Amino acid sequence: MTNAQSGTPGAYAAAGVDIEAADQAIELMKEWVEKARRPEMLGGLGGFAGLFDASALLRFKRPLLATSTDGVGTKVEIARRMDVHDTIGYDLVGMVVDDLVVCGAEPLFMTDYIATGKVVPEKIAAIVKGIASACVDAGTALVGGETAEHPGLLAPDEYDVAGATTGVVEADDLLGAHLVAEGDVVIAMASSGLHSNGYSLVRHVLLKQGGLDLAEHVDELGRTLGEELLEPTRIYAKACLRVARETGTHAMSHVTGGGLAANLERVMPRELTATVERGTWTPAPVFSLVKRVGDVPQPDIEATLNQGVGMVALTPAADVDRTIALLAEAGVPAWVAGSVSRAGEGDEGRVRLVGQHPGW
Repeated sequence: MTNAQSGTPGAYAAAGVDIEAADQAIELMKEWVEKARRPEMLGGLGGFAGLFDASALLRFKRPLLATSTDGVGTKVEIARRMDVHDTIGYDLVGMVVDDLVVCGAEPLFMTDYIATGKVVPEKIAAIVKGIASACVDAGTALVGGETAEHPGLLAPDEYDVAGATTGVVEADDLLGAHLVAEGDVVIAMASSGLHSNGYSLVRHVLLKQGGLDLAEHVDELGRTLGEELLEPTRIYAKACLRVARETGTHAMSHVTGGGLAANLERVMPRELTATVERGTWTPAPVFSLVKRVGDVPQPDIEATLNQGVGMVALTPAADVDRTIALLAEAGVPAWVAGSVSRAGEGDEGRVRLVGQHPGW
């Protein structure tokens, strides 16, 4: 390989960047990227930009474009330590498309960015496999991405991932706080586990403070700790889009960093308050494990972890049964967790968590 500027063979490789390994990674990931296509996607890998046929938007009267970007935080450290890399990409897609869908937007396409200390083709391909698989499940196209080798900045086995997605919603179908009304019902949708938030706390509590090992089988989890911590984020996109289109649901909230109350407050109008009954569900064992091992106060754990609820819908009472049935058809467990009422003094735009989880 020849450096294009100096003509010195292998000069870039001597600096720690392996272009041949990057090319090999592209070859290995092609199969998976090809699966994550939509009819509007033009071209394939290798272009400077991903192309998407925007004439698909002509069916809208007033299309609103929506965009979201995110990463997966320190969950990548668990993947690195376990040397399992085909699920972290699934988390990445879940983080961005489920932020997008809460306003009723359909995710159209996504791009990803992977930075690593050293390109190991099989590892990069595994990450992209997870991204592509999740794009299929979300109904979005993977139109492009970038893999960057950063020797000296990241250790050879370190990496981080980020992504961005773009979607569209008809202006008249936009969901949000402007629609939420007194009497709406809070419908909680189960998370698959921790998803991709709070891992700095989880790692500190379970691995450092508690001295647990990722390879250790934990009876209450029914599997190893590492397997539990790598459980992929549930993708709600298709199920929530169907709910948005087939019911009168007013708003949705993706429960990520900050926990249930803080994220639900983002879609609450000031004149109303939502009351959520903890007694309507029991968080998965991993949440009580973190609480017990770290002696974490309930307010702290609720402000950090999703506590078993990954998405929330605010729906008129007349549409509750239909909404829960649609989610069940999509394999998303859901239940009535609370209600929306007129706000009292000091509760404007607030979410109140009341009661206690069974067994806590």
